Amino acid sequence: MFRSLRERNYRLFAGGQVVSNVGTWMQRVAQDWLVLELSGRSAMAVGIAAALQFTPTLLLSMWAGMLADRMDKRRMLIVVQTGMGCCALVLGVLNVTGVVALWHVYVFCVVLGIFAAIDQPTRQSFVSEMVGGSNVTNAVALNSMAFNAARIVGPAVAGVMITLIGTGWVFLGNAVSFVAVVIGLLAMDPTRLHVSTRQPRRPGQLGEAIRYVRGRTDVLVLLLLVFCVSTFGMTFFATLANVAANVFHRSATGYGLLTTMMAVGTLAGGVFAARRSTRGRPRLRLVLGGALVFGLLQIVLAAMPTYLSFGLMLIPVGAAVITFVTAANSAVQLSVSPELRGRVMGLYMLVFLGGNPVGAPLAGWMAEQFGGRSPYFVGGVVSVLAAGVCALLVRRRSR
Repeated sequence: MFRSLRERNYRLFAGGQVVSNVGTWMQRVAQDWLVLELSGRSAMAVGIAAALQFTPTLLLSMWAGMLADRMDKRRMLIVVQTGMGCCALVLGVLNVTGVVALWHVYVFCVVLGIFAAIDQPTRQSFVSEMVGGSNVTNAVALNSMAFNAARIVGPAVAGVMITLIGTGWVFLGNAVSFVAVVIGLLAMDPTRLHVSTRQPRRPGQLGEAIRYVRGRTDVLVLLLLVFCVSTFGMTFFATLANVAANVFHRSATGYGLLTTMMAVGTLAGGVFAARRSTRGRPRLRLVLGGALVFGLLQIVLAAMPTYLSFGLMLIPVGAAVITFVTAANSAVQLSVSPELRGRVMGLYMLVFLGGNPVGAPLAGWMAEQFGGRSPYFVGGVVSVLAAGVCALLVRRRSR
């Protein structure tokens, strides 16, 4: 279950990620709550902030994947993680000094989104260099476990900190957490990395990756399903704060607890994914089943009448969504040629996060027009339909 941790480089990476992810989840809660405060509790404003943060992924992820195939991924991550830490530091200073305005948050959402657009495909493809191809599924699952363990601690801590000392100090805490990641990357032994052949710069490299994916029906089905579920179903970052504040009338602590409850489920799903990673590449059946179950559970979530029942329902919802995400990520990484992995993962992150500039404002608009629960119902229905359509495509291909 923890065999990827035998690699020293991966241990350093995972240790830094645990610390940084706690800070990242603290900042996510603080950012959503700060936008609500500055906008007069507007769900649409939270959706706009999320859209601005994910729009650079739509524009840059393929280009970033191409860079990851060409350049030293470890050095790229050091630069990117440093930049993300500086964003948190400056926003924290603006907030603590009392001069922060809503447009400041929007600007930093865009800048942070640019760094994240470069970080995602680079970090995803760097996993295989740290652990080798045979342990990619296990390492992806352990990454999910670390991410969601931090998701349990970070939001709960952020909720308390916001109530006691305000959002500004949460951003400053996140800035400090990036130091752990940078130190871990600097301490790695480059000679022990499983480096794939770096691609020389030449025209048409992005087109080469697109043509490769177009010829792979199985990868196309995965990307279609990931796009539908992530764009319309996985909108919690844009809707959960609104549910806490405007549906159940809770404080920042109540919002943090909802995020923590979902994290309990995603951590459980990550443990399941790590345990089954010895079975090789995840089958399409697992990815499709994860999307279907997630959609059905989300429809049930939308009907939960009380704060307690809603929070408890977030646990199985979180387990289902992380099962789907981990299986889809591993299936794509392990089914493509190593020399194209960075570019294909750039395309994967494009469909995984690139729809959020549309999905997040749409979810905010639905929450304002039809009630805070409506995005979960609509997202669940879309996820179920997408799983059904993709299952039919897979069945047709197998025939």
